[in-house]
Amino acid sequence: MIPHSRPSITEDDVARVASVVRSAQIAQGPEVAALERELAARLGVEAAAVVSSGTTALELALRALGVGAGHEVLIPSYVCDALHHAVTRCAAQPVLVDADAETLSLSAKDAEARLTRRTRAVIVPHAFGLLVDLAPFLALDVPVIEDCAQALGGARGGRPAGAAGTLGVCSFFATKMIAAGEGGAVVGPARLVARVREAREYDECEPFGPRTNAKLTDMQAALARSQLARLDAFVARRRAIAARYHAHLGGADCRLPSDPERAHVYHRFVIGLERDPVTVQTALAARGIAARRPVFRPLHRALGLHGYPAAERLWDSRLSIPCYPALGDAEVDEVAQAMREALGR
Repeated sequence: MIPHSRPSITEDDVARVASVVRSAQIAQGPEVAALERELAARLGVEAAAVVSSGTTALELALRALGVGAGHEVLIPSYVCDALHHAVTRCAAQPVLVDADAETLSLSAKDAEARLTRRTRAVIVPHAFGLLVDLAPFLALDVPVIEDCAQALGGARGGRPAGAAGTLGVCSFFATKMIAAGEGGAVVGPARLVARVREAREYDECEPFGPRTNAKLTDMQAALARSQLARLDAFVARRRAIAARYHAHLGGADCRLPSDPERAHVYHRFVIGLERDPVTVQTALAARGIAARRPVFRPLHRALGLHGYPAAERLWDSRLSIPCYPALGDAEVDEVAQAMREALGR
């Protein structure tokens, strides 16, 4: 079976984590502090605060911006559930925005139409590693949280993903650009990141009140640091795989992602189809190849809402095929051949 995702773990990764375990300093400590320094330097931002997950990073970024009850936050409908969870945990109201057919993120035009006096932020994901032009969202004149969970290592217009918004959010989940099993980070101005650091603590804090433990362990941080050192190689390999798919599938009955600015990092290789994605997914599975719809289902479907035609079209037409650094050239060729045969049928 060629899985849809697979982390790239080396013996050096294992040794770095084992060294932390042997040190007996396994909770948040020097490895977390070092990861924060290295990540901030990599992204060219003032500061970074490492936390327990990407979802938690989204929530704490919103809280750092003062988002709470009575506020609205614009998020895409065509996205994973984490964004909705983060907003609702702040007691704010998620406002769903329709999709952009090119970026697969949210439509800037639809976002502008859904602004109200209660809007306090917009979360803009670089969906599937396809880097979005943030300029139209920055022009909305509300804080922009740049969701880089799938785009760490990318850059657009000379600025790294995560450095252009009011705050940036990263994820270190097992299938992300760098994998620590779990983990996340908030990056940006030091004064805002300091609020995230304060919020991740649960004990010996004033003022007293409800809190949560949002810290990352040094074991996870050691693995993330080891992976961060190879991020450029990971990005280069993902781009090479994407180029190989373009060479094999050019002219096939499908729509391939375009990248005129050569900015994308291809966390996923998402293909547009003129047929039900499930039929192609089933054909690939019969060949031992795992493919998936890029999102579980659009949020508006989960909430019983209507009025998101672009997100519906993406749901009806997009399929993600394997694309990760541990994928060998022979496997890429096998996936592409199976894809061509499935499309031929």
